[in-house]
Amino acid sequence: MTKITPEEFEAIARDQVPLVGYLGVTIEHLGDGVATGRAPYRPEFLRPGGTVSGPVMMALADFVMYAAVLGRIGRVELTVTTNLSINFLRRPSPRDVIAHARLIKSGRRLAVGEVDMYSEGEDDMIAHVTCTYSIPPVIGDKP
Repeated sequence: MTKITPEEFEAIARDQVPLVGYLGVTIEHLGDGVATGRAPYRPEFLRPGGTVSGPVMMALADFVMYAAVLGRIGRVELTVTTNLSINFLRRPSPRDVIAHARLIKSGRRLAVGEVDMYSEGEDDMIAHVTCTYSIPPVIGDKP
């Protein structure tokens, strides 16, 4: 069972990271350590050559992994990205980008996960992302 709803998560993200609202990214599914999100296609997201830009894809990956982490641990807003590595596998089509995140490991202080990214309606992965998040100590935790 998830510890936060998609609506609660999106409100946190939009309040804490204004770029999220500008990009229009959304969470379509949120569970315990898993999340699916979408970056809607917008012409201003394209780079020369008519492909969705890398920064948009990286922002979406970070957004869905943050959702997956909070889905596992609950509302711990000071959880932050400590590492994000992306492998661009193929040129994304000019359409919505879909991202599926899942935690590989979550402990008291770190969470590690991966994100698979696709152009909407296509089967071939366009990017693979690995992320690490730092989870702040909660009151009563020993450093």
